[in-house]
Amino acid sequence: MKIVHMCLGCFFPDNYSYQENMLPKFHKELGYEVEVIASLMTFDKDGKSTFLKKGVIYQNEYDIKVTRLDYKTPLKVYRKLKRYNGTIGALEKAKPDILFIHGCQFMDIDETVKYVKSNPGVKVYVDNHADFSNSARNWFSKNILHKMLWRYTAHIIEPYTSKFYGVLPARVDFLEHIYNLPKDKCELLVMGADDDKVEAANRPEIRKEIREKYGITKDDFLIMTGGKIDSFKTQTLLLMEAVAKIKNPKVKLLVFGSVTPDLKERFNKLCVEEKVIYVGWVKAENSYSYLTAADLLVFPGRHSVFWEQACGQGKPMLVKYWDGTTHVDLGGNIGFLYKDSANEIYEKIKELTDFPEKFEAMKAVAESKGMEVFSYKKIAERCLQ
Repeated sequence: MKIVHMCLGCFFPDNYSYQENMLPKFHKELGYEVEVIASLMTFDKDGKSTFLKKGVIYQNEYDIKVTRLDYKTPLKVYRKLKRYNGTIGALEKAKPDILFIHGCQFMDIDETVKYVKSNPGVKVYVDNHADFSNSARNWFSKNILHKMLWRYTAHIIEPYTSKFYGVLPARVDFLEHIYNLPKDKCELLVMGADDDKVEAANRPEIRKEIREKYGITKDDFLIMTGGKIDSFKTQTLLLMEAVAKIKNPKVKLLVFGSVTPDLKERFNKLCVEEKVIYVGWVKAENSYSYLTAADLLVFPGRHSVFWEQACGQGKPMLVKYWDGTTHVDLGGNIGFLYKDSANEIYEKIKELTDFPEKFEAMKAVAESKGMEVFSYKKIAERCLQ
């Protein structure tokens, strides 16, 4: 049985832990033959979006065949519309029994439909990573790109699709209300954590090593946050302000990620020696080790994949409340932040450090329930049912 993961509507960065990487990995571990057909869009060493220079075929870090397709020319037009050279040819060579399409927002979905119509035995699944936090944020994007163009691509693949998966509750709503897809075909498929990396990282010696590297003692209460710090996630600066105000010297914050130039000066002023520590960009393969060193994770801005990864690692969290992202609450492992306010963050953290029994209750839920829901191996099994 062969599964082909199609990543033509999105990026595909090797050596990362995005869903596009994890589902192929665990489908292979479950015994399927697996292949990936992907765009040229990837990330550079600093986690910034970039493009490969040309199409290529290779075996990735999991020894899975990856076929990267060139864009049609003119490049400026077809990178946006996501038109490729050789889509049908790549599918004909791959011969999938199951086709898992990551994102329906690409024009070459019509080529995919031609292939599926000619091969009616192929089972199709489509996922969706778009919602109002990252898409359809202006009139043109909402009404032209999504309500017309990408609604069209969703509808032409719909008759052949078994399930449309939103990876957040908000993204299920987006499928139903922006693309007008049938509700009975739309379901939640959460993102998660790499089982192998969780097992490797969640060891006392890893926690000790990371903490010692930055002068964090065993009895320090270490808060951690990470990801891209840009105009959409300025709340990280509020977290830095909040921790700097906490007088308890044992409460410390470690920040990792990239900082955009426009925020760099303000960001640097908030780094307080031995209290608010910035460690720069952390490679994706090392993020599990860093998260395991934390006592509490705080993500006060827009949703990121670290939320699900942290849940899978059994970590209690404070996260920004967004409609359609409360799936990370497993019954007490999460505290929600409702305001973009340094004072609210300060009060929430103080409550957990001043009343340790409250923190221990959060931790108990996180550790007992996290991997039951957010194991990528289990997600890989569920998505084919």
